[in-house]
Amino acid sequence: MKYLFITDCPEIAKYVDHCGVHCIFIDLELLGKVERQGGRDTVISHHKVENISRVKDAIQNAEVLVRLNPLNPQSSVEIENALDQGADALMLPMFRSLEEIEWFCNQVNSRARVVPLVETIGAMNQLDQIVQLPDVSQIHIGLNDLHLDMELNFMFELMSNGIVDNMSEICRNAGIPFGIGGISTMDQGLVSGRLVLSAHARLGSEWVILSRSFHQLASSLSELQSKINLPLELQKVDEVYAELLKRTDFEIEQDKQLLCQEVNKVASNEMAERNAS
Repeated sequence: MKYLFITDCPEIAKYVDHCGVHCIFIDLELLGKVERQGGRDTVISHHKVENISRVKDAIQNAEVLVRLNPLNPQSSVEIENALDQGADALMLPMFRSLEEIEWFCNQVNSRARVVPLVETIGAMNQLDQIVQLPDVSQIHIGLNDLHLDMELNFMFELMSNGIVDNMSEICRNAGIPFGIGGISTMDQGLVSGRLVLSAHARLGSEWVILSRSFHQLASSLSELQSKINLPLELQKVDEVYAELLKRTDFEIEQDKQLLCQEVNKVASNEMAERNAS
């Protein structure tokens, strides 16, 4: 399993690169995000484009992936700025059509890897065509915004209702590497990190975003190190994932059913709380 760590702080990037994180995720997306996710318990980054090159200079092994804004009149400028700063990969969020990602690929013009973030119903419905685009090197399935677009109660319902299974199969059949959402540390989360990781192992997901339980919203390396032993927590994930790959078919099915039970329990609670408010 390969890890994406969200930060634009060069000293944190250098440290997590040394810890074995495979991708530094710089998040420049702001357009429409507060409106979509405002009031929900989500993290909205305020990263700066000039920190792309600073992070790039600080790391040795990881790549730098930059999430841009959804397509807008400034998209061409945003793409060029990120490329000028040395981004290795560019992620396009909140697109709803094949034509949008085709335009994005043409603008990038093979100067960086293109990673579509599939997080709308439109993108999901056209995934079988998106994975055929020659400039698409990797897919990431975004659970948070997709569950909002589908008016579900809990983002991991997408893992329990077959939606992510279908999308994963499309990526596997096309031979396109893909990742799914984010993950908490193994002993945290509304649904345990281990159960979520069990779905990644079952589906063949290769990438996952390390959630706030890994970065603790730290703005400096000293703050991060005071809040979490990152090498130890990553070691736990590696060990759990290795064990998950050894499961029998019966054990895989058991974990799948347990995940569905836990997800449905949280979804029911979320719906009850909203109905009461």
